[in-house]
Amino acid sequence: MKYQELWNEENTWITERYDLAMERILEISSEDAVQEPFHSYFAEVSRFLGKIEELARRQMRDELENLSLDELQALNQDLYQDILPEHYETSYANPSYAGEKLGAEFGPVLAAFYAQVREAIVFAYECRLTDITILCETFLELYGAFEEDRPRLRTVKQILYWFFSDYTDVTLTYRIREQLDPALTFAKDIIMESDLTDLRYLYRFGEYISPSELQIAGFLNSLPQETIDRMASTYTEGYRKGFEVTGRDLSKKKTVGIRYELGFERMIRAAILQFREMGLEPIVYRSASWLVNKTPGRKLGYHGTSANSQYDYDHRYDQALFYDKAFKERKLAVLKNAYETYKKEAGDYAGPAVVETFGEDGFQPVNKPEAFCLSEKQQELQIAYSSESMPVVNQYLPGDETSFTIIAFPVPAIGPDFEAVFSETIRINTLDYEQYREIQQNIIDVLDQAEYVMVTGRGENKTNLKICLHRLEDPARQTNFENCVADVNIPVGEVFTSPVLSGTSGLLHVGNVYIGQFQFKNLRMEFADGMVTSYSCDNFPEESEGKALIRQQIMKNHDTLAMGEFAIGTNTAAYAMAQRFGIQEKLPILIAEKTGPHFAVGDTCYSWSEDCAVYNPDGREIIARDNEVSILRKEDPKKAYFGCHTDITIPYSELGDITAVCPDGRRLPVIADGRFAVEGAEKLNEELDK
Repeated sequence: MKYQELWNEENTWITERYDLAMERILEISSEDAVQEPFHSYFAEVSRFLGKIEELARRQMRDELENLSLDELQALNQDLYQDILPEHYETSYANPSYAGEKLGAEFGPVLAAFYAQVREAIVFAYECRLTDITILCETFLELYGAFEEDRPRLRTVKQILYWFFSDYTDVTLTYRIREQLDPALTFAKDIIMESDLTDLRYLYRFGEYISPSELQIAGFLNSLPQETIDRMASTYTEGYRKGFEVTGRDLSKKKTVGIRYELGFERMIRAAILQFREMGLEPIVYRSASWLVNKTPGRKLGYHGTSANSQYDYDHRYDQALFYDKAFKERKLAVLKNAYETYKKEAGDYAGPAVVETFGEDGFQPVNKPEAFCLSEKQQELQIAYSSESMPVVNQYLPGDETSFTIIAFPVPAIGPDFEAVFSETIRINTLDYEQYREIQQNIIDVLDQAEYVMVTGRGENKTNLKICLHRLEDPARQTNFENCVADVNIPVGEVFTSPVLSGTSGLLHVGNVYIGQFQFKNLRMEFADGMVTSYSCDNFPEESEGKALIRQQIMKNHDTLAMGEFAIGTNTAAYAMAQRFGIQEKLPILIAEKTGPHFAVGDTCYSWSEDCAVYNPDGREIIARDNEVSILRKEDPKKAYFGCHTDITIPYSELGDITAVCPDGRRLPVIADGRFAVEGAEKLNEELDK
């Protein structure tokens, strides 16, 4: 394969260091140079690295391709067994167990390093010997620090600090490369060259393979090619339309980034062929493996089902081990150099095309005192990095020259109705574009008469929000709301705007809502002049733990965020499907946001492309692209953006009224008692009335 030839060449310079490090590591488990309790830790990690050595050798000799399905499954289980739920309680990757066995000081630190070492699994599959070597050499340095006597904690932390800092030019630079360089074809080769009816191919990626990946791949194999092509076409055409409706020139671009969850390879293969017909070469890249590149709670790139969500949660803030001002500056400098190195590739890149999944049970995390968390200073530094890195990224990947698309499908975990839900999801993803465009224009025509909009809940939902809108100087040519049909956000079904912050105030309340992998119960957020002033949820007995979860997952560690978007979802068919199958709480935000009004906290939908004129299908320009925060970009971009945009939806079942209030005091109902009240939008109620 081209990919293996590439890495055989790039591995040449590191082979001697790799061999020396591995030879030394394989001796550790039989030595007694380090006293207990630490000897057991080093012996366990050295045995794991021994597995990596054998795996890498077998991969480079193409031996894994000859294994049976049972043998591949046994290998996959062996590599990941240490963190599977049934073994995790006695794993050194578990901060609690490591703290118990190695002490409160050293345990969490060594657990964090072991979690990073475990990423060597994917490095072995990809034949990335440099990544394995630097991990091994650092492991040996740590081992050496414990050989004489127990070292000071500061010494151990310094070893790891300089490891992550010094090698950022390797780890971060490669991360930029793998997202932009079409020459890195590891995953694409598997997708395009494998017999996808032989499910052994799934084990070639190196990810943990659960029954879900096997079931979804088997299910897709049962579908006719016509259905697969239609699924892929909805996805790729949505991407093309994203450029068309924003007036951006797709012909100038040469590559597209594909992100998806394993099991959907048959659809992805069809999409790759369709993208190529558009003149785009797909880049299929893995979610981040190095700690310095990870984003808590998010996987950007292809990935399998998590082997253990609690393990991921325990290590989400391991960057606290080394994150300081010097590291932030170092990372920022490397980011600039990396994009400059791959400037040509960045210029060719059109943006990501994402396939999301839904149906997994909500994860209820356990907060462990031994797990790392970011200090207030570190949170400030990460926010500062996000703010300072965005102009760098935008310089090489201008927001007004790129686009994206997102589509979602269910996985078998959604329950016994999986196949029926999957079929319904395909239908929802392909609803009549023209019909929704006309209906939504009728809604916009009412909303554009308003000075502000009132949104209230019903029953136990206590939502009471006033949303202020921009003034239209020329209503015949201007509009506040974008008529969003099936392009970048599939499925069809919403109208949205960037509110005026001044005067936008009140309570947003949702009984149950999924955000990422977390289900929030009784989520409440208060706004004053468009900014979040307080928040709470009922996920934990202690209110402080709920606030901490919101701060991490929704607020992204900001003290406050702006209401960057107000939207009204119109896809009542999706809502009806969710009600019929009892999966309302399992819908991904991509679909859930179309099933009621939603509010995004963070940046507007137009961040980094506010000066690019956007028009609705009727020719009117959407003028609500800025708010009082984003407009600060003209003075200081660092003050204008939050680096996040998180949607929160109120489902129709919890919704009372949405009323457009005009400057002359007229009150025009948009939704009344959970039903659409605009003339020309009556058809949306048909699904609700079922």
